[in-house]
Amino acid sequence: MMRSALVLLIAAVAMPLSAQTIYKCIDANGGTLISNSRVEKSCKAIVSGPESSMPPPPSPRTRSVGAAANPTPAGFPRVQEDTQKARDNDRQHILEQELAGEQRSLEQARRDLSDQEALRASPDRLAPYRDRVAQHERNIQAIQRELTGIRR
Repeated sequence: MMRSALVLLIAAVAMPLSAQTIYKCIDANGGTLISNSRVEKSCKAIVSGPESSMPPPPSPRTRSVGAAANPTPAGFPRVQEDTQKARDNDRQHILEQELAGEQRSLEQARRDLSDQEALRASPDRLAPYRDRVAQHERNIQAIQRELTGIRR
């Protein structure tokens, strides 16, 4: 079994990338040989296909067109402009509320951290307080990124 795997590995490495057909041959001793050419008549094709399994790169024209290459189907439901504006306004309002809540939580977390630092707590005891402050700061940054994405 190990010998067959080794032969398979060596044959796969030695094979050129452009091989179209791979043959599996079994010799008189029962050993397996994998090759890109038929060694004997008893060899069987196990893989046959195009020269490369990779799709061709997109043409420059296709890349520049982008979304226009896949137009929206005719029967696809569309959202009215005023409905979309209302949804965007709701989203902005919700994000602003979340931002205000996170800013309040950040202020509280900073107060808690400073209280623990005033008690001269050990670094191990301060770690969760610092983590909480850092988490609220990251949340605020994420909400601000979301808000910049919807503002016009």
